[in-house]
Amino acid sequence: MSRKNTVPCTSIVEKRGFHSSGPLNAKTVTVTYIEPSGDEKVVQAEVGKNLLDIAHENDIELEGACGGELACATCHLIFEKEMYDTLPEKEDEEDDMLDLAFELTDTSRLGCQICVREDMDGMKVRIPDDGF
Repeated sequence: MSRKNTVPCTSIVEKRGFHSSGPLNAKTVTVTYIEPSGDEKVVQAEVGKNLLDIAHENDIELEGACGGELACATCHLIFEKEMYDTLPEKEDEEDDMLDLAFELTDTSRLGCQICVREDMDGMKVRIPDDGF
């Protein structure tokens, strides 16, 4: 069975912005985004949200041109091998989009498809240089 669009990490109400804050006492973990320049941005990521939404909430430049609809590769992230190996398998649609990504690696995934879990505390993800 194929999944359409993004992983259902957050409710459609939260996705549309009708609810500006997370649930009370939401569990968070520390995630570090490494920008193409090498600068690191450490954020508190709510468990259950996808990495694209978390980047946008924290003013991290991760484009997500399609709005997380699995129709582009502009939320491409590169994971450390140990973390990559724990991620759910990619759907064919994600693989197709990753074929369009700059700096594709064996540990590349789309941020809109990866939901934060508690065991991701301390995780680092690298934002590749998009060539512009």
